[in-house]
Amino acid sequence: MKPKDIVAQFIADIHAQRFDEAKALLVTEGFEYVGPNMRFLTPDDMMSYPFGMAAIQKDLILRQLSADGEHVFAILDYRTNFELIGDVRLAVWFRVRGDKIQTVEAFYNAAVVENMLGGNFPSTS
Repeated sequence: MKPKDIVAQFIADIHAQRFDEAKALLVTEGFEYVGPNMRFLTPDDMMSYPFGMAAIQKDLILRQLSADGEHVFAILDYRTNFELIGDVRLAVWFRVRGDKIQTVEAFYNAAVVENMLGGNFPSTS
């Protein structure tokens, strides 16, 4: 699969809450997730926290997906059932090596997440 197809499948799996399938698209060695207020170095940590908020996920809408070689860029609307958050717009930059996602860098309004968590962020590895 092309990098864009791998990321599209990852997003579709997250949307459908097929987290094991989504995790299988991530490298196990050398993985990194960076967001505005957290960093994870393992797929397990990333999947259990930022994408593991299944209880509040109402919808995940892919607005744009484009690629430049191994770099794939997605614009998403993360719709929640949690009124204090509402909807969160995300820009996500993926780097795909071989047939797996190696890095994920997310850009969003961190204040929204900070308000939800009351400043209690998970420890980063």
